[in-house]
Amino acid sequence: MTIRVLLADDQPLVRSGLRVIMADHPGLEVVGEAATGAEAVQLAEDVNPDVVVMDIRMPGMDGIEATRLITTGPSTARVLVLTTFDEDDHVHGALRAGASGFVVKDMALDDILAAIRVVAAGDALIAPGVTRRLIADFVRQPAALPERPPRPVEGITEREREVLTLVGRGRSNTEIAADLFITVATAKSHVSRLLTKLGARDRVQLVITAYEMGLVTPPR
Repeated sequence: MTIRVLLADDQPLVRSGLRVIMADHPGLEVVGEAATGAEAVQLAEDVNPDVVVMDIRMPGMDGIEATRLITTGPSTARVLVLTTFDEDDHVHGALRAGASGFVVKDMALDDILAAIRVVAAGDALIAPGVTRRLIADFVRQPAALPERPPRPVEGITEREREVLTLVGRGRSNTEIAADLFITVATAKSHVSRLLTKLGARDRVQLVITAYEMGLVTPPR
């Protein structure tokens, strides 16, 4: 299956670099480019990509507002945000707006492409070095928590609670399988059921829920 990608960045060189490298990777196709947040929102509606690679700082409408409009609009696209290590406050905003992943601009292009595949598959991804610090800072801010109805946390099994705890600690499905001595397929099945039971959009929201339930304690 070809993953259809929309590139939103005000720097032509960034868009060009991603477009060129994607051309050499089967299964990835750039279906549009936007230089502003407003253009990204419009193109997301027009071409309905699988993934929008979204810069945060753009003229006019920024990437955070564009992400919010895309994730609440008619498009089914998931948003992968481009950030830098000194933009935590912006990343918090993007998380609240519904972004499914975060990658750092100085990551290798191959790693960014891998992140696109992860997000397109319905998972969530936060770049190494950002994950625990970002989520820990996020859950310390009650006002930053996304508005949503109470989740039926009492409806999960003890095994699902164990899996949710490990998700909250940033473990991948492979790592969860190793920690619990189960298969990767079983770990993935547990995560899928948690997403359904907790009404979570993606893995990022599962991480937040794990903190909210007290299953994981933010580092001090």
